[in-house]
Amino acid sequence: MTVTWEETGWEQLAPGVGRCRLPVWDCTAGLVVGSDGVLLVDAGSAPAEGARLRTEARTLTGRRVTHLALTHPHFDHILGAPAFPDAEVFGAVGMDTVLSGRGRAELRADAVRHGLDAHTAEVAVDALVAPRHMVSGEWTLDLGGGLQVLLANVGPGHTAHDLAVLVPGSPEVVFCGDLVEESGEPQAGPDAVPSRWPAALDRLLELGGEDARYVPGHGAVVNAAFVRAQRDALAARFGVSD
Repeated sequence: MTVTWEETGWEQLAPGVGRCRLPVWDCTAGLVVGSDGVLLVDAGSAPAEGARLRTEARTLTGRRVTHLALTHPHFDHILGAPAFPDAEVFGAVGMDTVLSGRGRAELRADAVRHGLDAHTAEVAVDALVAPRHMVSGEWTLDLGGGLQVLLANVGPGHTAHDLAVLVPGSPEVVFCGDLVEESGEPQAGPDAVPSRWPAALDRLLELGGEDARYVPGHGAVVNAAFVRAQRDALAARFGVSD
């Protein structure tokens, strides 16, 4: 790498793995660097934010982003995706339904309702294309140099289309999307599936184990105990029994 993570405003989580917290909505973007490929996890809330991530990823790695994993179809995580037209894009199976027809109008309206400029939202949504690769179970992504990243469809939960990213190593790193939130109470909008959310967190814990670093969609990196406590709180909040 040509510069350190910290020099670019990113937080290094493990060798070749880092994340940044984007402004306004405190949304996390992750970066995983292999010898042959560079994976970005989530793309920010607008094309300009995606362009920022594209530039910073190249500064950090000296290479372009080759793969993009979208953890769920909310505007603050996906509207920067048009900045990566050459990347192989992954999402949970069914995510394409959110990015077509009425779903696009709802995505645009949700972005504006949360404060995104209306024109920016329209341009970003119009430029979106559905992920080429739909993950129905698990997908192993080989980034080269022995680095095999696991993309896991662990939902539904926060939405009907939740994708987690497990990066092996010491420590292991799990990008959770908004299945886990640290900076506030997990948000359950109209597209959430509360009855399945605790099970999705159980799956995250199975994937990562006790010693992994869990990266929420919003907020500071947490440990397994935090995820387990949030799982229990969600089960109590939504009346889900074990």
